[in-house]
Amino acid sequence: MEWNLATISLLSIPLISAIVGWLTNFLAVKMMFYPIDFVGVKPFFGWQGLIPAKRREMAEIEVELVLDKLLSVEELAERLDPEELTKAIQHRLKQVVRKIVNDVMRESAPQLWAGLPVQGKNLVYARIENDIPNVVRKMVGDFQHNINEILNIKELVVEQLVNEPELINEIFLKSGEKEFPFIIKSGFYFGFLFGLPTMLLWHFYQAWWILPLGGLLVGYATNWIAIKIIFEPKHPIKLGPVNLQGMFLKRQNEVSRVYSDIIQARLINSKNITNMIMHGSGSAQLLELIELHVNDAIERYVAIAQPYFALGVGSENYFRMKELAVKQIFDNTDKYLMYAYDYANNALQVGDDLCGRMQLLSPEEFEGVLRPAYQADEWKLIVTGAVLGMLAGFGQLYGLFI
Repeated sequence: MEWNLATISLLSIPLISAIVGWLTNFLAVKMMFYPIDFVGVKPFFGWQGLIPAKRREMAEIEVELVLDKLLSVEELAERLDPEELTKAIQHRLKQVVRKIVNDVMRESAPQLWAGLPVQGKNLVYARIENDIPNVVRKMVGDFQHNINEILNIKELVVEQLVNEPELINEIFLKSGEKEFPFIIKSGFYFGFLFGLPTMLLWHFYQAWWILPLGGLLVGYATNWIAIKIIFEPKHPIKLGPVNLQGMFLKRQNEVSRVYSDIIQARLINSKNITNMIMHGSGSAQLLELIELHVNDAIERYVAIAQPYFALGVGSENYFRMKELAVKQIFDNTDKYLMYAYDYANNALQVGDDLCGRMQLLSPEEFEGVLRPAYQADEWKLIVTGAVLGMLAGFGQLYGLFI
């Protein structure tokens, strides 16, 4: 009976080693992404997922390695057709403009506006509405020429990812949806293989440190090998009928599609772009552009009746009227531009464009999509696996052999 128990205990070493390998790899993957917020007592006693904790740095790396090289903001802006954009927003813009005209005139020239008959007001509305395509065309042209001052694509992406840590997790998890499960499963198989020499060594030489050391090596090696297999070798190596290449790199076309779809759906889309140009660092430049074209339009609208209009409104109120019009147009931008979202998304083609260019990257460049963002902290995952493996080895020593 004692011999059977000793044999079973001995044979359990590779099995426990396999479980340790699986567990350490499982925890390593989870610790990359969770918890999203720091849990514990800052700064040292606790943990936050590596990627959420360094999301700003990682977002900047993603922008520099991928988006800066593959997406041209100028090229995207040139794809917007002023005529099509006007068609998309014209109906809603007319409604907004009528309200803006009423609000501005009531505040800057209440008596003049109140005394104007309905037919006169309708003529004002018609004059402005007929000029909308012309104004929009000019504004879009200036927007395209000044896109770098108005829209900072790096700011858009970085701020979005910093404010939504779940999103940067989603990008990594979906891009590596086959690699991360492999890391976990491979821990079991490699752990079992590494457990076999530990079992043989223990059979002939039962020093107390063998099992903890074996656990440490299993925890370390399974994590290290799994990461290497995902990214190495970079270029295919043909061994007979088999082509060896890093798992992630072998899926370049598939990963490019997944990554690009997320970028378009969650990051670089017309809604986020509109929000950034309205509230980001380039909003002042956009306001200047709107002011230029609105003032130009107003000057043209009142040119014929300038003397009468100036007397009726007064120079001070006239300038105030233009300021109010500019502010109202700017503040109400989201009310009419939202009707252009579908058109703009189809015109920009961010997903298809990015996907095609990512698929043409070299293996070294493509590795930059996923790995560099957390490569500096890979050692933490490997060391954590080694420590957990060593603790499991002590547990095995005291639970089965002492």
